[in-house]
This record gives sequence, structure tokens and C-alpha cells, in this order.
Amino acid sequence: MSPSLRAFLQRWIVTALGVLAATQIVPGIAFDHWAGLLIASLLLGALNAFVRPVLLVVSLPLLLASFGLLLLVINALLLYLVAALIHSFHVPTFGAAFWGGLVISITSFLAHRLIRPLDTPRPPFPPSRPPPHQDPDGPIIDV
Repeated sequence: MSPSLRAFLQRWIVTALGVLAATQIVPGIAFDHWAGLLIASLLLGALNAFVRPVLLVVSLPLLLASFGLLLLVINALLLYLVAALIHSFHVPTFGAAFWGGLVISITSFLAHRLIRPLDTPRPPFPPSRPPPHQDPDGPIIDV
């Protein structure tokens, strides 16, 4: 299995566990069948990957002014949108979407920490270049 496919499946499973936790904790959030839960978590992951960054850039001044609390509203809006698009996944109110988004965020954070603990270094991005060879006469300036 390729590393990118493995990472995708890992994120999907973590998101699905977060959505499942939200259905168990937050009153009103429900799914009709397991396929609905899996499709909802897949769509939520896709929206988080493609739509959320655009929303973050557009709302950056408000995001900074609210000290990041607007992130909770953005997460709730995305969860509410998923429920509007997937008929077998139900989020009745924005309040339920807000608390569900919070549960999904916390669950995802904890699951990712179990998969990759905090002390595990992330690979550098972009990949770092090896240090240039040091000449005893002085440094070489690369352009």
C-alpha cells in the first residue's frame, strides 16, 4: 500500500471515528446506516481538505480578531453542509453542528496523537537541503 493511500485511509478512519463519537455524544446528530456515516465522513474530509482552507483565508481578519474561535463556527458550517448533502446523515440544528464539530475536532486530535505522538518529529516541508560544504577559506554563498 502506498504511503499516500495509507495516510488517506488513516485520516478517513479518524474522521469517521470522530463523526461516530459526535453521533453518540451530541443529541440530534444521527445516521440511518453505516454507509451514510462513512459517506458523511468522507465528504467532511473532502470539504476540510478543499473548502476549509478557502474559508480560512477569506475569514482571516475575523479569525485573528476572534482569537481562532471562528474555527469552531467554520467546522460547524461544514458539518451542517454535510448533513444537508447526505440524506442518511442528520444534524438538526446549527447548535448540534457546533457541538458535533467540537467533538469531531477533539476526537480527531486525540486519535492523531495516538497514531503519531507529540514527540515524533514531522518530516520537514519542504524537504531541507543538506548543508553546503564548508570551505576553510570562508563560507560559500549559494544563490
